[in-house]
Amino acid sequence: MRSVVRFAICGVGHIGRRHAALVSRHPGAALAALIDVRHELQPDLAAEFSGVPFFASLDEYLAHGPDAEVLTVATPNGLHAAQAVAGLRHGLHVVVEKPIALTKADAETIVHTAQQTGRLVFGVMQNRYSPPAAWLKQVYDAGRLGDIYLVQLTCFWNRDGRYYRPGGWKGTQALDGGTLFTQFSHFVDLLYWVFGDVTNLTARFRDFAHDGLTDFEDSGLITFDLVRGGSGTLAYSTAVWDRNLESSLTVVAQHGSLKIGGQYLDKVEYCHLQNYQMPALPPTNPANDYGPFQGSAANHVQVIENVVDTVQRRSTATTNALEGLKVVEIIERIYALR
Repeated sequence: MRSVVRFAICGVGHIGRRHAALVSRHPGAALAALIDVRHELQPDLAAEFSGVPFFASLDEYLAHGPDAEVLTVATPNGLHAAQAVAGLRHGLHVVVEKPIALTKADAETIVHTAQQTGRLVFGVMQNRYSPPAAWLKQVYDAGRLGDIYLVQLTCFWNRDGRYYRPGGWKGTQALDGGTLFTQFSHFVDLLYWVFGDVTNLTARFRDFAHDGLTDFEDSGLITFDLVRGGSGTLAYSTAVWDRNLESSLTVVAQHGSLKIGGQYLDKVEYCHLQNYQMPALPPTNPANDYGPFQGSAANHVQVIENVVDTVQRRSTATTNALEGLKVVEIIERIYALR
Protein backbone atom coordinates (compact mmCIF):
# COMPACT_ATOMS: atom_id res chain seq x y z
CA MET A 1 0.00 0.00 0.00
CA ARG A 2 1.39 3.40 -0.98
CA SER A 3 1.93 5.93 1.79
CA VAL A 4 -0.21 9.06 1.96
CA VAL A 5 1.47 12.22 0.61
CA ARG A 6 1.41 14.95 3.28
CA PHE A 7 1.13 18.62 2.26
CA ALA A 8 1.97 21.83 4.11
CA ILE A 9 0.21 24.81 2.53
CA CYS A 10 2.08 28.13 2.75
CA GLY A 11 -0.27 31.04 2.06
CA VAL A 12 -3.93 30.31 2.80
CA GLY A 13 -5.71 32.99 0.84
CA HIS A 14 -8.24 32.22 -1.89
CA ILE A 15 -5.95 29.94 -3.94
CA GLY A 16 -4.14 28.41 -0.97
CA ARG A 17 -7.44 27.50 0.65
CA ARG A 18 -8.45 25.83 -2.62
CA HIS A 19 -5.28 23.71 -2.47
CA ALA A 20 -5.96 22.85 1.17
CA ALA A 21 -9.53 21.78 0.42
CA LEU A 22 -8.46 19.56 -2.49
CA VAL A 23 -5.63 17.95 -0.53
CA SER A 24 -7.92 17.24 2.42
CA ARG A 25 -10.38 15.44 0.10
CA HIS A 26 -7.83 13.42 -1.87
CA PRO A 27 -7.65 9.77 -0.74
CA GLY A 28 -3.88 9.65 -1.31
CA ALA A 29 -3.07 12.96 0.40
CA ALA A 30 -3.25 14.51 3.83
CA LEU A 31 -3.11 18.09 5.07
CA ALA A 32 -0.19 18.34 7.51
CA ALA A 33 -0.04 22.10 8.22
CA LEU A 34 -1.35 25.53 7.25
CA ILE A 35 1.02 28.50 7.16
CA ASP A 36 0.09 32.18 6.92
CA VAL A 37 1.31 35.43 8.44
CA ARG A 38 -2.28 36.58 9.01
CA HIS A 39 -3.11 35.34 12.51
CA GLU A 40 -6.71 36.48 12.09
CA LEU A 41 -7.28 33.60 9.64
CA GLN A 42 -6.59 30.96 12.26
CA PRO A 43 -10.12 30.65 13.76
CA ASP A 44 -11.78 30.23 10.35
CA LEU A 45 -9.12 27.78 9.20
CA ALA A 46 -9.44 25.77 12.41
CA ALA A 47 -13.17 25.48 11.80
CA GLU A 48 -12.73 24.48 8.16
CA PHE A 49 -9.74 22.17 8.59
CA SER A 50 -10.23 20.73 12.06
CA GLY A 51 -7.10 19.46 13.77
CA VAL A 52 -4.64 20.84 11.20
CA PRO A 53 -1.93 22.90 12.96
CA PHE A 54 -1.41 26.55 12.01
CA PHE A 55 1.95 28.32 11.78
CA ALA A 56 2.54 32.06 11.45
CA SER A 57 5.58 31.77 9.18
CA LEU A 58 7.36 29.29 6.95
CA ASP A 59 10.43 29.48 9.18
CA GLU A 60 8.30 28.52 12.19
CA TYR A 61 6.83 25.57 10.34
CA LEU A 62 10.20 24.33 9.07
CA ALA A 63 11.63 24.55 12.58
CA HIS A 64 8.76 23.10 14.59
CA GLY A 65 6.08 21.70 12.26
CA PRO A 66 5.03 18.12 11.60
CA ASP A 67 6.67 16.17 8.79
CA ALA A 68 5.41 16.50 5.23
CA GLU A 69 6.51 15.46 1.77
CA VAL A 70 5.25 18.50 -0.15
CA LEU A 71 5.25 22.25 0.48
CA THR A 72 2.68 24.21 -1.52
CA VAL A 73 3.64 27.87 -2.03
CA ALA A 74 0.53 30.01 -2.62
CA THR A 75 1.77 33.32 -1.24
CA PRO A 76 2.20 36.65 -3.13
CA ASN A 77 4.27 36.21 -6.29
CA GLY A 78 7.37 38.00 -5.03
CA LEU A 79 7.74 35.49 -2.17
CA HIS A 80 7.52 32.34 -4.29
CA ALA A 81 11.19 31.87 -5.13
CA ALA A 82 12.66 32.29 -1.63
CA GLN A 83 9.98 30.09 -0.06
CA ALA A 84 10.34 27.40 -2.71
CA VAL A 85 14.11 27.31 -2.19
CA ALA A 86 13.65 27.11 1.60
CA GLY A 87 11.29 24.16 1.19
CA LEU A 88 13.64 22.35 -1.19
CA ARG A 89 16.58 22.81 1.15
CA HIS A 90 14.47 21.35 3.94
CA GLY A 91 14.01 18.22 1.84
CA LEU A 92 10.48 18.88 0.63
CA HIS A 93 9.05 18.60 -2.84
CA VAL A 94 7.50 21.95 -3.76
CA VAL A 95 4.33 22.99 -5.57
CA VAL A 96 4.55 26.65 -6.64
CA GLU A 97 1.54 28.63 -7.78
CA LYS A 98 2.09 30.70 -10.90
CA PRO A 99 4.46 32.32 -11.52
CA ILE A 100 7.25 30.29 -9.91
CA ALA A 101 9.27 33.53 -9.66
CA LEU A 102 9.34 37.12 -10.90
CA THR A 103 12.77 36.94 -12.51
CA LYS A 104 14.59 34.40 -14.62
CA ALA A 105 17.49 34.47 -12.16
CA ASP A 106 15.24 33.52 -9.24
CA ALA A 107 13.55 30.80 -11.30
CA GLU A 108 16.99 29.39 -12.18
CA THR A 109 17.85 29.30 -8.49
CA ILE A 110 14.77 27.14 -7.89
CA VAL A 111 15.77 24.79 -10.72
CA HIS A 112 19.36 24.49 -9.50
CA THR A 113 18.28 23.93 -5.89
CA ALA A 114 15.88 21.19 -6.98
CA GLN A 115 18.71 19.49 -8.85
CA GLN A 116 21.07 19.79 -5.87
CA THR A 117 18.54 18.44 -3.37
CA GLY A 118 16.99 15.77 -5.57
CA ARG A 119 13.53 17.17 -4.93
CA LEU A 120 10.71 17.88 -7.39
CA VAL A 121 9.20 21.26 -8.28
CA PHE A 122 5.70 21.52 -9.75
CA GLY A 123 4.61 24.76 -11.38
CA VAL A 124 0.85 25.23 -11.20
CA MET A 125 -0.41 25.78 -14.73
CA GLN A 126 -3.78 24.12 -14.31
CA ASN A 127 -5.26 25.40 -17.58
CA ARG A 128 -3.23 22.72 -19.37
CA TYR A 129 -5.85 20.31 -18.05
CA SER A 130 -8.71 22.12 -19.77
CA PRO A 131 -10.07 19.64 -22.36
CA PRO A 132 -9.93 22.20 -25.22
CA ALA A 133 -6.33 23.12 -24.35
CA ALA A 134 -5.31 19.46 -24.18
CA TRP A 135 -7.11 18.89 -27.50
CA LEU A 136 -5.24 21.78 -29.13
CA LYS A 137 -1.93 20.35 -27.95
CA GLN A 138 -2.86 16.94 -29.38
CA VAL A 139 -3.97 18.38 -32.73
CA TYR A 140 -0.76 20.38 -33.04
CA ASP A 141 1.54 17.50 -32.05
CA ALA A 142 -0.20 15.19 -34.53
CA GLY A 143 0.58 17.61 -37.37
CA ARG A 144 -3.10 18.19 -38.16
CA LEU A 145 -2.57 21.94 -38.52
CA GLY A 146 0.39 21.80 -40.88
CA ASP A 147 2.45 24.98 -40.92
CA ILE A 148 1.36 27.59 -38.42
CA TYR A 149 0.68 30.98 -39.96
CA LEU A 150 -0.82 33.13 -37.19
CA VAL A 151 -1.60 32.66 -33.51
CA GLN A 152 -3.71 35.29 -31.77
CA LEU A 153 -4.14 35.39 -27.99
CA THR A 154 -6.74 37.79 -26.58
CA CYS A 155 -7.21 38.31 -22.85
CA PHE A 156 -9.62 41.08 -21.86
CA TRP A 157 -10.48 40.97 -18.16
CA ASN A 158 -11.70 43.26 -15.41
CA ARG A 159 -9.48 44.05 -12.44
CA ASP A 160 -10.47 47.30 -10.73
CA GLY A 161 -10.59 48.83 -7.26
CA ARG A 162 -12.54 45.84 -6.00
CA TYR A 163 -9.45 43.72 -6.69
CA TYR A 164 -6.61 46.13 -5.97
CA ARG A 165 -7.15 47.02 -2.31
CA PRO A 166 -5.08 49.75 -0.61
CA GLY A 167 -2.26 48.23 1.44
CA GLY A 168 -2.49 44.87 -0.30
CA TRP A 169 0.19 43.12 -2.34
CA LYS A 170 -1.78 43.01 -5.60
CA GLY A 171 -0.68 45.77 -7.94
CA THR A 172 2.76 46.24 -6.39
CA GLN A 173 5.86 45.76 -8.48
CA ALA A 174 7.72 43.86 -5.74
CA LEU A 175 5.04 41.29 -4.83
CA ASP A 176 2.71 41.21 -7.84
CA GLY A 177 5.18 41.84 -10.66
CA GLY A 178 2.76 42.84 -13.40
CA THR A 179 -0.38 41.92 -15.28
CA LEU A 180 1.33 39.24 -17.37
CA PHE A 181 2.62 37.50 -14.25
CA THR A 182 -0.55 37.55 -12.15
CA GLN A 183 -3.43 37.50 -14.62
CA PHE A 184 -2.10 36.13 -17.90
CA SER A 185 0.89 33.85 -17.28
CA HIS A 186 -1.44 30.89 -17.97
CA PHE A 187 -1.88 32.16 -21.53
CA VAL A 188 1.87 32.60 -22.02
CA ASP A 189 2.29 29.05 -20.71
CA LEU A 190 -0.23 27.66 -23.20
CA LEU A 191 1.47 29.50 -26.03
CA TYR A 192 4.84 27.99 -25.10
CA TRP A 193 3.44 24.53 -24.24
CA VAL A 194 1.72 24.13 -27.60
CA PHE A 195 3.73 26.20 -30.09
CA GLY A 196 7.18 26.53 -28.51
CA ASP A 197 9.41 29.51 -27.94
CA VAL A 198 8.96 33.01 -29.33
CA THR A 199 11.38 35.55 -30.81
CA ASN A 200 11.41 39.01 -32.45
CA LEU A 201 9.21 40.50 -29.73
CA THR A 202 7.75 43.98 -29.97
CA ALA A 203 5.48 45.55 -27.39
CA ARG A 204 3.31 48.55 -26.53
CA PHE A 205 2.08 49.10 -22.98
CA ARG A 206 -0.64 51.43 -21.69
CA ASP A 207 -2.21 52.22 -18.35
CA PHE A 208 -5.76 53.28 -19.13
CA ALA A 209 -7.62 52.83 -15.85
CA HIS A 210 -5.21 51.85 -13.09
CA ASP A 211 -3.40 55.05 -12.21
CA GLY A 212 -3.05 54.96 -8.44
CA LEU A 213 -4.16 51.32 -8.29
CA THR A 214 -1.06 49.54 -9.62
CA ASP A 215 2.63 50.11 -10.23
CA PHE A 216 2.41 48.87 -13.82
CA GLU A 217 0.42 48.75 -17.06
CA ASP A 218 -3.13 47.47 -17.34
CA SER A 219 -2.94 46.76 -21.10
CA GLY A 220 -0.47 45.58 -23.70
CA LEU A 221 -0.10 44.72 -27.39
CA ILE A 222 2.63 42.17 -28.08
CA THR A 223 3.78 40.80 -31.44
CA PHE A 224 6.18 37.91 -31.92
CA ASP A 225 7.45 35.25 -34.27
CA LEU A 226 7.32 31.58 -33.34
CA VAL A 227 10.75 29.95 -33.43
CA ARG A 228 9.19 26.93 -35.17
CA GLY A 229 7.54 29.15 -37.79
CA GLY A 230 4.63 31.53 -37.92
CA SER A 231 3.82 34.78 -36.14
CA GLY A 232 1.47 35.90 -33.43
CA THR A 233 -0.04 38.57 -31.24
CA LEU A 234 -0.97 38.83 -27.60
CA ALA A 235 -3.48 41.55 -26.74
CA TYR A 236 -4.32 41.83 -23.06
CA SER A 237 -6.06 44.20 -20.68
CA THR A 238 -7.44 44.36 -17.16
CA ALA A 239 -9.17 47.68 -17.94
CA VAL A 240 -12.46 46.11 -19.06
CA TRP A 241 -15.35 47.72 -17.22
CA ASP A 242 -17.16 45.77 -14.48
CA ARG A 243 -16.55 42.15 -15.55
CA ASN A 244 -14.36 39.92 -17.71
CA LEU A 245 -15.02 40.12 -21.45
CA GLU A 246 -13.00 37.49 -23.29
CA SER A 247 -10.21 34.97 -23.32
CA SER A 248 -9.43 33.35 -26.66
CA LEU A 249 -6.74 31.66 -28.72
CA THR A 250 -7.14 31.64 -32.51
CA VAL A 251 -4.93 29.70 -34.91
CA VAL A 252 -4.69 30.19 -38.67
CA ALA A 253 -2.68 27.38 -40.22
CA GLN A 254 -1.91 25.54 -43.44
CA HIS A 255 -4.65 22.96 -43.02
CA GLY A 256 -7.35 25.03 -41.37
CA SER A 257 -8.29 27.30 -38.50
CA LEU A 258 -9.57 26.94 -34.97
CA LYS A 259 -10.50 29.06 -31.98
CA ILE A 260 -10.85 28.20 -28.31
CA GLY A 261 -12.49 30.62 -25.93
CA GLY A 262 -14.48 30.93 -22.75
CA GLN A 263 -13.15 32.71 -19.68
CA TYR A 264 -10.53 30.01 -19.08
CA LEU A 265 -10.13 28.73 -22.65
CA ASP A 266 -12.65 26.02 -21.83
CA LYS A 267 -14.72 26.07 -25.06
CA VAL A 268 -13.94 25.18 -28.67
CA GLU A 269 -15.66 27.97 -30.58
CA TYR A 270 -14.50 27.11 -34.10
CA CYS A 271 -12.76 24.20 -35.78
CA HIS A 272 -12.44 23.75 -39.53
CA LEU A 273 -9.50 21.51 -40.44
CA GLN A 274 -8.79 19.55 -43.61
CA ASN A 275 -10.01 15.90 -43.44
CA TYR A 276 -10.77 16.20 -39.75
CA GLN A 277 -13.89 15.54 -37.70
CA MET A 278 -14.05 17.36 -34.37
CA PRO A 279 -14.30 14.74 -31.58
CA ALA A 280 -16.49 15.02 -28.52
CA LEU A 281 -14.30 16.36 -25.71
CA PRO A 282 -14.54 15.41 -22.04
CA PRO A 283 -16.64 17.79 -19.93
CA THR A 284 -14.81 20.89 -18.73
CA ASN A 285 -16.07 20.36 -15.18
CA PRO A 286 -16.24 16.58 -14.75
CA ALA A 287 -18.06 15.04 -11.81
CA ASN A 288 -15.60 14.21 -9.03
CA ASP A 289 -15.36 13.64 -5.32
CA TYR A 290 -13.82 17.01 -4.53
CA GLY A 291 -16.86 19.27 -4.34
CA PRO A 292 -18.27 21.98 -6.60
CA PHE A 293 -15.09 23.39 -8.15
CA GLN A 294 -15.86 25.06 -11.48
CA GLY A 295 -13.95 26.65 -14.35
CA SER A 296 -10.21 27.04 -13.78
CA ALA A 297 -10.67 25.83 -10.20
CA ALA A 298 -11.84 22.43 -11.42
CA ASN A 299 -8.47 21.89 -13.10
CA HIS A 300 -6.69 22.23 -9.75
CA VAL A 301 -8.13 18.79 -8.94
CA GLN A 302 -5.86 17.31 -11.59
CA VAL A 303 -2.90 19.35 -10.37
CA ILE A 304 -3.16 17.74 -6.94
CA GLU A 305 -3.65 14.29 -8.48
CA ASN A 306 -0.52 14.77 -10.61
CA VAL A 307 1.55 15.83 -7.60
CA VAL A 308 0.40 12.82 -5.55
CA ASP A 309 0.97 10.38 -8.41
CA THR A 310 4.41 11.81 -9.20
CA VAL A 311 5.62 11.79 -5.58
CA GLN A 312 4.38 8.19 -5.35
CA ARG A 313 6.38 7.49 -8.54
CA ARG A 314 3.39 6.60 -10.67
CA SER A 315 3.63 9.59 -13.03
CA THR A 316 5.75 12.59 -14.02
CA ALA A 317 5.24 16.29 -13.33
CA THR A 318 2.85 17.92 -15.80
CA THR A 319 4.52 21.32 -15.41
CA ASN A 320 8.06 21.04 -14.13
CA ALA A 321 10.42 23.75 -12.89
CA LEU A 322 12.13 24.17 -16.26
CA GLU A 323 8.82 24.93 -17.97
CA GLY A 324 7.89 27.31 -15.19
CA LEU A 325 11.25 29.01 -15.67
CA LYS A 326 10.59 29.37 -19.40
CA VAL A 327 7.29 31.17 -18.81
CA VAL A 328 9.03 33.60 -16.45
CA GLU A 329 11.81 34.14 -19.00
CA ILE A 330 9.35 34.94 -21.81
CA ILE A 331 7.45 37.44 -19.64
CA GLU A 332 10.71 39.00 -18.49
CA ARG A 333 11.73 39.46 -22.15
CA ILE A 334 8.40 41.14 -22.88
CA TYR A 335 8.66 43.46 -19.89
CA ALA A 336 12.24 44.36 -20.85
CA LEU A 337 10.65 46.26 -23.77
CA ARG A 338 8.85 48.71 -21.45
